[in-house]
Amino acid sequence: MQTTQIHLKSLTNLDQLNPLSAFAPDLIIVFGAVSFFDSPLLTETLSKLAPEAALLGCSTAGEIAVDRVYDNSCIVTAVKFAHTQLKAVTTEILSMADSYSAGQRLGSALDHQNLAAVLLLGTGVEINGSALVSGLEQSLPRGVSISGGLAADAGAFKQTWTLGPAGASDKHLVAIGLYGDKIQLSYGTFAGWEPFGPARKVTRCDGNVLYELDGTRALDVYKRYLGDYAKDLPGSGLLFPFAMLNNEREKQGIFRTILAVNEDEGSLTLAGDIDPNGYLELMHSSTEKLINGAETAAQTAKKTHADAPGESLAILVSCIGRKLVMGDRIDEEVEAVADTLGKNTTITGYYSNGEIAGTEFLSECRLHNQTMTITWISENA
Repeated sequence: MQTTQIHLKSLTNLDQLNPLSAFAPDLIIVFGAVSFFDSPLLTETLSKLAPEAALLGCSTAGEIAVDRVYDNSCIVTAVKFAHTQLKAVTTEILSMADSYSAGQRLGSALDHQNLAAVLLLGTGVEINGSALVSGLEQSLPRGVSISGGLAADAGAFKQTWTLGPAGASDKHLVAIGLYGDKIQLSYGTFAGWEPFGPARKVTRCDGNVLYELDGTRALDVYKRYLGDYAKDLPGSGLLFPFAMLNNEREKQGIFRTILAVNEDEGSLTLAGDIDPNGYLELMHSSTEKLINGAETAAQTAKKTHADAPGESLAILVSCIGRKLVMGDRIDEEVEAVADTLGKNTTITGYYSNGEIAGTEFLSECRLHNQTMTITWISENA
């Protein structure tokens, strides 16, 4: 397995991509600002230079490369596998209600024989990420791991982009199947948020819309805890996510960000489905705790990743909410991961509207918010 990485600062620097022609990659991963996707130039250039490569990418709220975070740029990571085969599939998502079916369509389009894992990127608006993951998982053989994330648009939550077999699109979801018995994958997820206030029972919800906690309008409960921050909703909701607990009040390692509020209904729209029989706990954090959480995610991935010859690739998907909390210190969570994974690992990734991975408590894949997730890939000899 070999990798090469190119950092583009604008579409006027596309000649930097010329070495891809000689490298002849099997996979090109692209994470960039919206401006790199709403023009056809980047897609056309990549398709010309590496016509056999599978394309996977999306727009971001910040790009990750090496041990730093960038804004308004584009990270292009090319991968050449020695033993692993790939298949890229895509489907258009018709509406939020189509999320589960769209996941099923992606899973059905992939070949299932020798399928080891799936990398998944979805649009970051007008989508139910939980339903998407459930639909994909339901249509795949048991034991196939899923990881990835939802696209972002620097916190605007208006229009996001993916890159795949259909080119750059604000309507398509993209999945890459990884095939063979030589590929080695390990995962890490951790948040670093702490609760404040008691766990409250979900007493009325519908999908990802929360109406009541402990029999009281959810928005009223939320505002009471936020204090002065309440006037800045829904934006300030990125700083105060919910942790989802099961009906026994046990942790699941899943967090939910508030995307919208409805003053008339007193409801909160969250970034993923809510357990109607569970509890929600309001969370807050500090920069130090989030950095430690990222390091813990990397240590978790390292525990199950055996030494392999050659290079490896780590895909980091972290949440825009973490970026807002950490501010100018955002590089430190990426540095913590890079230091843990070592110098032979090429690091790429982005800040997202949702992260897709397993959890420390559950083996199944889930949609996360406010979490650092790591997919670490290498090949055995």
